[in-house]
Amino acid sequence: MRNKRLSLPPFFKSLSARLLLLTMFFVMLAEVLIYAPSIGRFRQAYFEERISASHLASLALEATPDNMVSEELAQELLDHAGAHSIVLRGGRTSKLMLSRPAIPPVDASFDLRQGDFFPMIMEAFLTLFTGENRVLRVMGASPKDARIEVEVVIDEWPMRDAMIDYSWRILGLSIAISLMTAALVYISLQLLSVYPMRRITESMTAFRKAPEDLSKVIRPSGRSDEVGIAQRELHDMQVALRAALRQKARLAAVGTAVTKINHDLRSILATASLVSERIASLDDPKAKSLAPQVIESIDRAVNLSSRTLQYATQEIPRLKRSVFPLREMVNQVGAGLPSRHNGLAVEWDNAVPAEIQAEADRDQLFRVLANLGHNAAEAGASRVSFAAGAENGRVAIEVSDNGPGLPAKAKENLFKPFAGSARNGGSGLGLAIAFELVRAHGGDLVLKESGASGTTFRLELPITGFPEGR
Repeated sequence: MRNKRLSLPPFFKSLSARLLLLTMFFVMLAEVLIYAPSIGRFRQAYFEERISASHLASLALEATPDNMVSEELAQELLDHAGAHSIVLRGGRTSKLMLSRPAIPPVDASFDLRQGDFFPMIMEAFLTLFTGENRVLRVMGASPKDARIEVEVVIDEWPMRDAMIDYSWRILGLSIAISLMTAALVYISLQLLSVYPMRRITESMTAFRKAPEDLSKVIRPSGRSDEVGIAQRELHDMQVALRAALRQKARLAAVGTAVTKINHDLRSILATASLVSERIASLDDPKAKSLAPQVIESIDRAVNLSSRTLQYATQEIPRLKRSVFPLREMVNQVGAGLPSRHNGLAVEWDNAVPAEIQAEADRDQLFRVLANLGHNAAEAGASRVSFAAGAENGRVAIEVSDNGPGLPAKAKENLFKPFAGSARNGGSGLGLAIAFELVRAHGGDLVLKESGASGTTFRLELPITGFPEGR
């Protein structure tokens, strides 16, 4: 049988729960970092308390006339100080004040006047995790009189018990603080971030299911932070996308109608062309002079209808990558273009170096360059030049002509179908198609310059690789 994958409860899958757990974790981590020096300081304070209590016990001894007390009182004073023996030093003299009958051997000695921060913490953790009781000799200045040094021998385990009790109190306090902090952070994040983000997500999901429904568009709040910006941007995007979808639906309906109209229109124009040819065959001189103009107009109308239908139904093809000499392909482009246009000779100049290699879909790049060459000839150029070079990891191809340049309106609507034509009766589809094909390669097509001396288009393609998914 397959092992069933453990699934977390829905609460722990939410962003809120993760934020809550992370907050608790970071608070506990901060408490641990605080606990380390705290437990070291607690150990230091415990030693200082034993020093102070031992000095007080010795003062009780000094208060007697002969500095002597009964054995029972001596044991009681030592129990109060928590010590095996107490020694006082003043100047160069030292005096054993109190001592039990049998003092165990000392395992370690500590001078409180020489304690460093990190060794103090390490010794504290060593005390916590030790497995046996040690006998410690502790030396330090008396808090009652700094000129007197007190030396006391104590057991370690009473201190260890006090440190463990202190640790449990710190742990309980840390858990309480982490829970309270996490709860406050959780509520704050819920109100400030999670709830608005959930609202954005729900709006996106609802809009995806019904983009035409105006009620699914998010209503932005008046917040000026990142969440408010995201809400306003999402609102604007949804409104724009909804308008685009409505326009697309209308264009799709218009396209379907145009397809049907185009079929009928081509039949009507074909009939009109036949009639025009018959009129041209008549002996009437006036009819013969007008017939070519009618036939040319009809041919333009048929061509425009065909190209419009082709553009509307055509998709960007899937590119077939290959590496090939660019100069050889440009030669083929020039050979396929007309040597004369509108009665004028057109010269095609290939200035591409022989060593330049292109990495692209050969057929589609051929189509791009052919479109640019055709447009130059139709614009009235008598010379069209192709040049190329490798620059910054890309192949740059320039198509230049000596035509009259593009009019201002054509520059404003460049690469837009039905709007970027430079001649009367043009559709602008050639440049639009070329632009789409170059972008599909991961490259770019721009107008480098255009003026009275001619026009230059610059085409850039990556030398290696296509965009992902192509």
